[in-house]
Amino acid sequence: METMLIDCVQNSLRHLLYRNAIFMCERLCAEFPSETNSQLLAACYLQDNKAYSAYHILKGTQQPESRYLFAMACFQMDLLNEAETALCPASEPSAEVPNGAAGHYLIGLIYRYTDRRRSAVHHFKQALSVDPLFWAAYEELCVLGAAEEGNAIFGESASLYVQKLYSGHAVVSQSMLSSTENKISVSVRNLSPHDPSPRQVKNMHSNTLKDNSGSYHGTALSVGASGQFINGSSANMTFYSTPSPMTAQISAVAPPPIYRNMQANGPHPSLLGNDGSSRSTINTTMQAPRRKFVDEGKLRKISGKLFDSGPRRSTRLAGESGPNTGSSTASSTGNGTSHSSKYPGASKLGSVASRSATFRKGQARGSESTDEGVQQENYDDSHPSITTSSTSSLACDTKSLEEGILMTTGGIIMSESQAITGASDLITLLAILGEGYRLLCMYSCQDALDVYRRLPHKHYNTGWVLSQVGKAHFELVNYLEADHAFSQARLISPYSLEGMDVYSTVLFHLKEDMKLSYLAQELVSTDRLAPQAWCAMGNCYSLQKDHETALKNFQRAVQLNPRFVYAHTLCGHEYVALEDFGNGLKSYLSALRVDERHYNAWYGLGMIFLRQEKFAFAEHHFRKAFHINSRSSVIMSYLGTALHTLKRSDEALLMIEKAISADKKNPLPLYQKANILTSMERFVGALEVLEELKDYAPRESSVYALMGKIYKRCNMHDKAMLHFGLALDLKPSATDVATIKAAIEKLHVPDELEDTL
Repeated sequence: METMLIDCVQNSLRHLLYRNAIFMCERLCAEFPSETNSQLLAACYLQDNKAYSAYHILKGTQQPESRYLFAMACFQMDLLNEAETALCPASEPSAEVPNGAAGHYLIGLIYRYTDRRRSAVHHFKQALSVDPLFWAAYEELCVLGAAEEGNAIFGESASLYVQKLYSGHAVVSQSMLSSTENKISVSVRNLSPHDPSPRQVKNMHSNTLKDNSGSYHGTALSVGASGQFINGSSANMTFYSTPSPMTAQISAVAPPPIYRNMQANGPHPSLLGNDGSSRSTINTTMQAPRRKFVDEGKLRKISGKLFDSGPRRSTRLAGESGPNTGSSTASSTGNGTSHSSKYPGASKLGSVASRSATFRKGQARGSESTDEGVQQENYDDSHPSITTSSTSSLACDTKSLEEGILMTTGGIIMSESQAITGASDLITLLAILGEGYRLLCMYSCQDALDVYRRLPHKHYNTGWVLSQVGKAHFELVNYLEADHAFSQARLISPYSLEGMDVYSTVLFHLKEDMKLSYLAQELVSTDRLAPQAWCAMGNCYSLQKDHETALKNFQRAVQLNPRFVYAHTLCGHEYVALEDFGNGLKSYLSALRVDERHYNAWYGLGMIFLRQEKFAFAEHHFRKAFHINSRSSVIMSYLGTALHTLKRSDEALLMIEKAISADKKNPLPLYQKANILTSMERFVGALEVLEELKDYAPRESSVYALMGKIYKRCNMHDKAMLHFGLALDLKPSATDVATIKAAIEKLHVPDELEDTL
């Protein structure tokens, strides 16, 4: 009954029927209470997004798997201290983090969100050392600015790891091959001299299988849940402690017997036929030329017994079984399909709880009959046909050994050469993607674009890559190119919200109000609970100068995901637009608590202090932003402005020159340079800069207003009046209108008397 309930729960989870899985698992825990079954129930609740239920079920448990699942529940409930205690108990400071790479990744996230960067980096690197294919850990290192180059992480060692994982242990010894050849000759000799009866044929086949089991014992390989081999006699081959329920069969004579899967490091279960003779289980990498499967119901009828009633397989976590542990495993169904769990460790739990092999149904009812006693009686006593069948079948088995090393990965046959080629291609792809993402996180955006262009066409034209390309163009202030990249991403992956918050900001800067409104409505209709959707909606209202409504939408994004850093920053921008500097300060600080490398928040703090005329604080925060993103022309411009207000004009000019070189199309540093030159009374140079600036921003009223001010100080009142008038014609803001009109009124007042009036 326990096995039936476990199978029912696993089947429900595979089909995403969480309500049914929870109900049946509750029956399982009521009938067979154990911590392992409680783990399965908690995993059901976690996959159903009910972390609070898993929290109460697992509270106080001690097994490593239970601690990991409990920590996952705590993390989702934002109980970071309890999650850390579960993964790293204070009473056991030297205890290994449960669940291997996934455990290190989870504790790394906890350390990151509790502002312990060094420890977070350490655990993310540990996760990658355990599993070089753990992309999420590399992403976190990139965000923290601590990632190594993509080729260093996804290099030769990672390629060797993948090869070892998929083909390194699929070694078929020459003794196995010679042993099989001997068995072929023995079978032929036994069959040829005389006319055997059907019963003799059956007994002879059973004895051959016993010999095979003895010969292969110690070298028999089973395929793990993620395709890893597990050798019961070799400690360094135990990548995962949970073997796959897929079966591997050898068929020597027709009809083939039914075999049960051999457990790694455990006894050899056997099935009893109608004649009472036992048949040992064989678990090998050879593929039979005539594979037949039966379902579990027929297997029960044939064998006369249910599944094993022995102890459940070891639930030791992957992190404890060996150094080459992946982040999570996948449970394999009877048809060979691999199902990855939503939560690391949950799928492993499901496969641990499974204690029986699952078989695929045959194509025809008559062809999968396995009652050998009945079937053998229907055979013709003509021994040449039996000899031919046995010889050809065993010869096929030998041929499969001679042709190359084969392995099964989730039911897929893969040769060693295919595994090597596949590993090389996979690592090369991850190296390019990793290096591009690392460069983007370091804001080397042009270099990141060059790396992404090296991707194959089919990978470049995916939603994730195009979103990264759009972000790179956004950071380079190439808004039209960013718009194009994000538009392509939307066409290819309309269901994906990756980067759509940045896309909405791109449309905001382009003042594409209709496209922005359409995007916001599309995102909300796609997923009302996604923070990206409400960021887009907020940008839409902000473009219409409705800052209060925009702020409510950004606050909704923060409410949905408090760790969505960009939503905090956008809230800060709206508070600044409403001149609520106190709350703006709090929003920017909240963003920095989530991600201290979010330069937009440092920039926002600098702008607040600049407007409050706290120039030293402004310079400090602009410099922090500059250290994170040293290629931003905007940050350099405002840093130069802050330096100028601190009477450090020479440093300010150097920084402004850097800003102009970084982005020659950006009018802001040119305007700041003209301002600094004017304050230094270098009017000729300032006018030259402003004349150049008019070509980039012909309708910018502040340019003409500054030119009017310079002409006034040069006592060129006619030109000053002309440029003040042009500035008013360009419809500046109300504040600028008042300033320009005041300057016109004081046009003939000497500068030394202007401050006294």
